[in-house]
Amino acid sequence: MTAEVPARVIPGMRGPDAERKRDGSRSTLVWDALQDVVAARVARSGRAVLDIVDVGGGTGGFAVPFSALGHRVTVVDPSPDALAAAQRRAAEVPVTLTAVQGEADGLDGLVGADSADLVICHNVLEYVDSPAAAMAAIARVLRPGATVSVLAANVVAAVLHRALAGRYAEARRLLAAEGSGPQPPQPPPTAETPRRFTLAGLTALIEGAGLRAGDAHGIRVFAGLLPGAGADPGTADALRALEEAAAVYPALRDIAARLHVLGHR
Repeated sequence: MTAEVPARVIPGMRGPDAERKRDGSRSTLVWDALQDVVAARVARSGRAVLDIVDVGGGTGGFAVPFSALGHRVTVVDPSPDALAAAQRRAAEVPVTLTAVQGEADGLDGLVGADSADLVICHNVLEYVDSPAAAMAAIARVLRPGATVSVLAANVVAAVLHRALAGRYAEARRLLAAEGSGPQPPQPPPTAETPRRFTLAGLTALIEGAGLRAGDAHGIRVFAGLLPGAGADPGTADALRALEEAAAVYPALRDIAARLHVLGHR
């Protein structure tokens, strides 16, 4: 989710207010949660400079701002083009990034075990061959007391979106895929048909890797359901305030377009 970081955190970038209004709560909720994680880690460790790994970090949407704040950041991504874009983005600030080509399930072999204070894993589990293997590798990279930030598409929201659009058969297929009992083999995830998760499923992945599941937020509860929500500048601030309130309200959080869950070692 490389467009989520408020531009105001990067020296020299333009239009922070416009960025916040355009992206709504998406542009601040996850970033604010990560800022809290980093501040707590700095306070506990006594180290002002942390080691942060952004797996599947793409063009550096989170990596560059954290580098601008003085942290050591490594971006891991399978795409050399994305890594090159991240390096160009960093050079414009300018800050320094470490770019490593590779996959999430081999993360510990790429950056080393017990090497990170924070791992960012956003919009990655939808596409990897094995989410459990990816999460296990992430857990091995985390230092004791460190945190992983997981952001993934919500299957409940996907069902609601299709039902509201009148695509009932498609909504039913998505819902059936989440049912109990044996399921037919599913094709590998693609850009057009990504894997989706429930909050319980993400929590189980985190805990299955030996981590403790922490705070959970819903990202784009209403903006994901209402076409054109937030397009009117006059209502953008009100929508953002509503999204911030709904993000931690369980019944609303669980239908958000994306689920954000923290895991702690």
